[in-house]
Amino acid sequence: MWSFVRTGGFDKKFSRLPREIQKKFLKQMRLMQGDFRHPSLHTKKKSETTWEARVDIHYRFTFEFVGEQLVLKTIGMHDEGLGKK
Repeated sequence: MWSFVRTGGFDKKFSRLPREIQKKFLKQMRLMQGDFRHPSLHTKKKSETTWEARVDIHYRFTFEFVGEQLVLKTIGMHDEGLGKK
């Protein structure tokens, strides 16, 4: 079982998302709690430390594992959710 930690940047971006996307993200977190590689998440390793997962077809979020914590880094539309914008 992972404990989730949100960065300040993640919280700021999450608060700006439409309510529907926020709800979808929370559903994905429940799946991630059981298996971070659940098929619905489409989890991919992006770098040595950073992973990407889907909220839905248009929204993504990134995270890192730090010890027993899963640190949520960014969230948003595809490129923004991947930290490219």
